[in-house]
Order: sequence, then structure tokens, then C-alpha cells
Amino acid sequence: MTITMSPATTTRGDGRPHVPVLAREVVDLLGPAGGGTHVDLTVGYGGHAALMLDADPDRTLLGIDRDPEALAVAAEVLRPYGSRVVLRHAVSDRLAEVLDAEGVTRARTILADLGVSSPQIDDADRGFSYVRSGPLDMRMDRTGGETAFERLARISEEELAAALRRFADEPHARRIASRIVDAQPRTTGDLAAIVREAVPAARRRRGDPARNAFQAIRILVNDEIGVLERTLDVALDRLEPGGRLGVISFHSGEDRLVKHRFRAEATGACSCPPGLPCVCGAAPTVRLVTRKAVVASPRETTLNPRSSSARLRVVEALGPGEAP
Repeated sequence: MTITMSPATTTRGDGRPHVPVLAREVVDLLGPAGGGTHVDLTVGYGGHAALMLDADPDRTLLGIDRDPEALAVAAEVLRPYGSRVVLRHAVSDRLAEVLDAEGVTRARTILADLGVSSPQIDDADRGFSYVRSGPLDMRMDRTGGETAFERLARISEEELAAALRRFADEPHARRIASRIVDAQPRTTGDLAAIVREAVPAARRRRGDPARNAFQAIRILVNDEIGVLERTLDVALDRLEPGGRLGVISFHSGEDRLVKHRFRAEATGACSCPPGLPCVCGAAPTVRLVTRKAVVASPRETTLNPRSSSARLRVVEALGPGEAP
């Protein structure tokens, strides 16, 4: 079947186009022919999924997302592909359970496009936007779990400051955390105003400080780093030999985590002291397809500014006894 969209865009639920980042790079690095199952761990609005299905008519897709609202859009976007597509509501770290339920032992390719999408940010009711006031929610899945309002209502100043430093590299983390805990904001507008007022004017001239604070709180609310660590474990374990795993990150902490994990797997994660022969028996499990992170071209960043912070890293699973 042929889908009636341009190769690099899909249609969002509100009718506006959604452009997946690094679309051509994803297809080039994960899209070689060979059939098998492609798993999109964050299928979102179906943009990357449609491109991967178009790249290989023998490929099937298992799409996973923790956001049921995004899944509903993906179901419509990917409907023309019929039985080649299966969509499931799940967090990406539940990949093994989803694969087992579908009778799939290993995947040929796996993609994770991390972070929050532009359509989610644009919807003020989701609570991700620091420029549009709305409920202080920030959950990727609004069917359960704590909202940002509930999380901030019980968080300590120390824990919030640590999150701001770790997830946003915020130099004024302590001051911002103190103001948030004292003020108990109820809306995204309240939170953004508190953050802006908490930092010196010179800091505000370098960009809206609410952006980083919102990122850190969103990551905290959705346990995004913990989910990523667990997802990498299962994704690497369920790749078939020669299969490829790609991760697109938008935050330096996420990219650093992916880089270090991929390099450790490519070198065998040896635990022996540096400079001494390896006696722990560690062996490489992947080879690095991308030695450095792949970034968007100047043209893409002009057309889609969100892509400017995107970083794609890809590894390929080794077979038994295969050298990297």
C-alpha cells in the first residue's frame, strides 16, 4: 500500500504537519532492506515509522508509545500499511514484554526518539509549554501517574535543586528550587514566572530560564533517565545479530548516557584495571555505526528549529564470536 504523505512529514491530530527530525539519516542508518521487525519505541505521530516502512516493503512495524493520544494519531497515519503495523500502549522499557506478547523473539531494527514532541509542547493542556499557560501536568501518559503539580507539592528543595542541576545544568538551581517549593505553583504560567523572577537579569538575557527548568521537571516527572537506562538494557538484548539500534536524544545528559553505554558495549565493558590484560571475559556485543553523534544539516535546522539539538547514535549487534 502507498501512504499519501510526503516522505518526511505526517499529519498531526490537529491537521498541521509534523516533521520527524533527522528523517533521512534515520532511513540511511536503520533502513537497509532485509525485512524483519522494526520497533519504534516512541512511535509518536508515525513520521519515522512511515519512512521505515516505505524503505523496505518486507519490513513490519511494532510501534510503542507511552502517550495514548499520540498513538491514536499514529494509528490513522499508519492505517494505509494495514497488517504490517502493530501499535501498543507501553513505556519503552517494557519492550521485552511487548515483543513476547507479539511472538517476536528479536528485532531487526529499533529506534528511540527521546523527549517531548512539538505537538505535545504546542498543546497548553499537556503542561509542557513555558510560553502558554495551562495545567501543571507534564505527564507523557495522562492516564496515570503523578502530575508535575503533585510532584512539586511534595518535593524537597534539595531534590528539586539536584534535578535542575542534573537535567538542565542550571547554575541557579538552588535559588529556583527554593522559590518553587515556597510558592507551590498551580499552572505552567505560575511556574514559568517563578523561575524567571528567581534568576538574575543577566541570566534572562541569555534566553528564557524557564525552558531549562521545565525540561528538568518534565524529565523528573516521567523518570525519563531511568526509563532510558532500562530501555537500552532490553533493546540491546533483543536485537538480532546484524540488527541496529538508533537513539535520538535532545538533552546533553541523555546523549552522554547513550554515548557511554554504546561505547562500553562496543569495547566489551571490561572491568579490569587500565593497562592490564583483560581477565574478566568481557567481549564486545556491538559495533559503533556512528563514531560521533549525527546532527541535523543547516537546511533542516532552518526548516525545523527543534532539530538543532537532536543527536543520533547507532550501533549494530554482533553475532557470536564476531569482531567489532
